[in-house]
Amino acid sequence: MKGPFDENTAPRKALVSQPPDHDHVIGEESRNRQPDRHAETRRTWVEANRDRVREMNRRWRAEHLERARQLNRDSMRRATARQRRQVELRDSGRERAKRWREAHPDRVRKYQQRWVEENREKVREYYNRYYANHRDEVNARAAARRDADPDPDRTKQAHKRWAERNKERRAEVQRIRRADPEIYQAELEANAAAKRLKRTLSRAGLPPRQLHLATAAERRTNEREADAYFRDPTLPEHVRQFTVFAESLTEHMRQNGTRTREFAESYVATRTRMGLPPVSVENIVYARAVERVTERMRRVDLLTSRDVAAAVRAAKAVVPREERQEQFDRLVKAVVTNVHRNSERFVVDAEMENRARAHRGKPRVPVESVVVQFAMQEVIERMPTERLTVDDARKVARVARLRLAMSSEPGLGAVIDRIQRRPLG
Repeated sequence: MKGPFDENTAPRKALVSQPPDHDHVIGEESRNRQPDRHAETRRTWVEANRDRVREMNRRWRAEHLERARQLNRDSMRRATARQRRQVELRDSGRERAKRWREAHPDRVRKYQQRWVEENREKVREYYNRYYANHRDEVNARAAARRDADPDPDRTKQAHKRWAERNKERRAEVQRIRRADPEIYQAELEANAAAKRLKRTLSRAGLPPRQLHLATAAERRTNEREADAYFRDPTLPEHVRQFTVFAESLTEHMRQNGTRTREFAESYVATRTRMGLPPVSVENIVYARAVERVTERMRRVDLLTSRDVAAAVRAAKAVVPREERQEQFDRLVKAVVTNVHRNSERFVVDAEMENRARAHRGKPRVPVESVVVQFAMQEVIERMPTERLTVDDARKVARVARLRLAMSSEPGLGAVIDRIQRRPLG
């Protein structure tokens, strides 16, 4: 806060009030006639007596505290009022300019275009400086604008046209980029690896590698979705619920698939008799299974329709594969057991089959293969094998022969030798 003595205040005795005399009146008249000279004198005196002015101000404030505070408040009010007037003046000027621009858009546009044409270097400098300071923001806005474009092909065509117009610039950018030895070496290695893969696939008779080319907009969309998904605070519980639901649905279909399918077929038949529109048996099966599994689960509040559909797809893929493997293993085990139990009978039948083939002029078949074939024919009649194919049956026969050869029980070869030495009668 300023005191009574500063660079705009004449040196005088402020602590003792004295009546004006003749010399004082002459001084006032001199100051009025020569204000510049007097102001210079004041500034010179104040610069030469800084400590004295500071001490006089301090003493004056100590003895006139209330007056000093009042002066300070008055000064702050004047400053606030002055700032308010300046703000109002600027706002009114902006408002007038805004109304004028809205009333004369064509003139504004022409002025802006003319200014830009006349100040190309300034515009380029302003843009480069702003881009250097706000590179990430500018790129993000541009990417968002391209992603929001309802016609992405338009952006692609614009890029192609730009590339056609700026071939030399693109070549220069590539040369600058490849000037880095590490980047250049990495590109060479990637190209060599791609060529090696192409030659390897061609020699193996396989089609060339096919890649799904994703645009930058698609990649950014995928990244946003992935980021939103993995940053979700409920993700651990969501994943737990989905995992438990998918495993429970698969197990339920393995254990109760047959019964559920019978119920679905009966339900569909009833709808048909009633004249209702037909529905898929498979849909009814999994709808019933989903209902049963969700009733038994403790929490399913975070599961969505996409989660349920994914779990159903997984169950449809896993259950048939596991049932097929289970039927395969059971068939192999049953064939091996049947051969061990009825080896002599199967060997006799196999010898008779080979004699019949020889009589018809056909080549002889190994006895082990015929034995396994006869044993499989008996087993298949009383076991479910709807999941197995012809190739699976051939594989069952091969696995069964291997297990018989590696079995610790009396070998099939000994039985074959004993039967072959014994005349058939």
